[in-house]
Amino acid sequence: MRFWLGGYTADMDGHASGIGMLHAGAADEVSAGGALAFTGEAATADSPSWLAAHPSLDVVYAALEKTGAVQAFRRAGENRFAPLGPPVPAGEATCHIAVSPDARFLVASSWGDGRVVRMALDAAGRPSTPVIAPDAADPYADPSTAESFGVAGVPGLAASGGIDLAAAARALREAAGEEFARFVPSYDEPAPEPPAARDEDADEAARPSRAHQAVFLPGGLIATTDLGFDLVRLWRSTADGLRAVQQVVLPKGSGPRHMVWHPSGHLYVVTELSCEVFVLAPAIDGTWRVVGGTPLGGTLPGDAAAELAPSRDGEFVYAGVRGSNTIATLRVRGAGEALSPVALVDAGVDWPRHHLLVRDILLVAGQRSDEVVSLTLDVRSGVPGRVRHRAAAPSPTCLLPAR
Repeated sequence: MRFWLGGYTADMDGHASGIGMLHAGAADEVSAGGALAFTGEAATADSPSWLAAHPSLDVVYAALEKTGAVQAFRRAGENRFAPLGPPVPAGEATCHIAVSPDARFLVASSWGDGRVVRMALDAAGRPSTPVIAPDAADPYADPSTAESFGVAGVPGLAASGGIDLAAAARALREAAGEEFARFVPSYDEPAPEPPAARDEDADEAARPSRAHQAVFLPGGLIATTDLGFDLVRLWRSTADGLRAVQQVVLPKGSGPRHMVWHPSGHLYVVTELSCEVFVLAPAIDGTWRVVGGTPLGGTLPGDAAAELAPSRDGEFVYAGVRGSNTIATLRVRGAGEALSPVALVDAGVDWPRHHLLVRDILLVAGQRSDEVVSLTLDVRSGVPGRVRHRAAAPSPTCLLPAR
């Protein structure tokens, strides 16, 4: 099986020279369980850190992170790509591209300036006409307007549409009676005045917007993450660009990075900074909210979560953790609204930037160790085992199956 590799080149202190090619066993195999081999460069490009494929054409899109642009490539041979038109500017540190299922447009996310940009695609797959979506606003910038929400049974998690703690406290005190009422926290009492602002708070008050990913959802919705403002924003595409529909606020400092749509109808969001996975779902009226979530379990201070990938049967999701260099396995519970940590195992690489599943094989790209490894999943527990195969590959940041 063949894969295209995104990577960092010298402009971002990496060792790649463009889009690379990786073989897992024979090129025509449908499994990725065979020996891994990096077979060289498929196209020269400056730090193509994320790759996305056109739904029907032999066209691949690369996020040129350092230059902040999207470059389309068309297949020019069995193992080669050629540029399809010039690069299209998107924003500072463009780090992700998602192509619409109908191939009419793509959405680029820029980590550096928070831009979410829609680009039209022509019949040949060539991108053009970038339209910048409305900027995100930090929901925590003004403490008087930032809302804090709670999710029952999920310590440390927050979401819109949560529990009315004040009403619950009053009801509990009435039920407990005078003798025990004092043991019920007084959530309905006025909150203490916040301390006076300090000089060291100034940097926190001006947090930057950090757009990081877009995912196409059923029904024409598009979800995007803002790692800097702790937001998941929902959009619809219009003739003029993207129209904001709603936003879901996650806990301050959690840093939502990447998402996975689950067949149960839930959206799973991994947070880079707090190393958690939140579960989002629409209510009957269509309003999205957090319905559950969990810490990854066993992570260390300074760890940073990266990619989130589902198993083929949807029973598990896997999160990569940079720093401790591990893979977290989480089991899907209930009707998809709950997740529970199963294990945290060695990723086999340094800085697991990206991973994906092919049947029972987990491929992991180690950005700092310049390699890709394959891990076999245990059929019963779903937990990845030891490294099965390993291949040197320059500064890999993204794995994309080749058609």
